Amino acid sequence: MSRIGKYPVPLADNIEFTIDADNVVTVKGEKGTGTIRIHPDIIVEKGDAEVLVKRKDDSKEQKSLHGLYRSLINNLVHGVVEGYTKKLEIIGVGYRAAFNNGVLELNLGFSHPIYFVPPPGIDIEIDTKTSKNPMIIITGVNKELVGQVAAKIRSLRKPEPYKGKGIRYHGEYVRRKAGKSAAK
Repeated sequence: MSRIGKYPVPLADNIEFTIDADNVVTVKGEKGTGTIRIHPDIIVEKGDAEVLVKRKDDSKEQKSLHGLYRSLINNLVHGVVEGYTKKLEIIGVGYRAAFNNGVLELNLGFSHPIYFVPPPGIDIEIDTKTSKNPMIIITGVNKELVGQVAAKIRSLRKPEPYKGKGIRYHGEYVRRKAGKSAAK
């Protein structure tokens, strides 16, 4: 058995879980809806308050797919119940962020502002009250999409090692380098 795949995925009472004939799993919850297409060799069974993921044989590929799809279904269930959040800090003098009319506007020290339109299913808000640095809060149902959007925004101005300016994940440590020393 796969060590991860053998565990059942618990379902709360307010979750609607369906499995279509072509192995498409749909999960509906209070935060939204998520779908995933399951590999044909993986069997998904719905119990009373849990979902079991099984495989057809014990080949190496089957074992890896078993754990993978159990994790993906668990992430889907967690996303529609609680949702996923990533926080990004903007550090630098004059670096700003604003979210207006569904567009994130970033001023990151370039000669022009950068505009970012989030994909459907992603909510972005700007928090300037809790810390001295503005913080971008990205929320959504899909764990993969939330992480991908956070990585894309971070890549617009990665933190540099000399002054530490840029966009970083909340709590991320940026290793600092010493600058040039004066020659005598």
